[in-house]
Amino acid sequence: MKNYREINKEQHQFGSAYRKSSPDTMNAFIALHKAVMKEDESLALKYREMIALGIGIASRCDGSIAAHVAGAVKAGASRAELIATVDVAVLMGGGPSIIYGTQAHAAIEELLS
Repeated sequence: MKNYREINKEQHQFGSAYRKSSPDTMNAFIALHKAVMKEDESLALKYREMIALGIGIASRCDGSIAAHVAGAVKAGASRAELIATVDVAVLMGGGPSIIYGTQAHAAIEELLS
């Protein structure tokens, strides 16, 4: 069984190591992330995180699922909102999104507890 807290921890370590090897690229990505994932009047952060979660499910990316469930929870997303996000990702991503949607559900359960 996957452990999404461990996935987040491991990805943070990988990202830090990569940043040392390629600081320009990683710093540019971090700046982009900060620019996009901000709270403002146009779109609340929890919705930005839920959009990213849906794309992570459709893209079959464990790291994105772990990071964006955690980010959405931190931004105040409810279990029901997160499950609805999984539902939309499954609709848009078809069969493979069922697999990663159920894994996102496991991440929701783990990270909300």
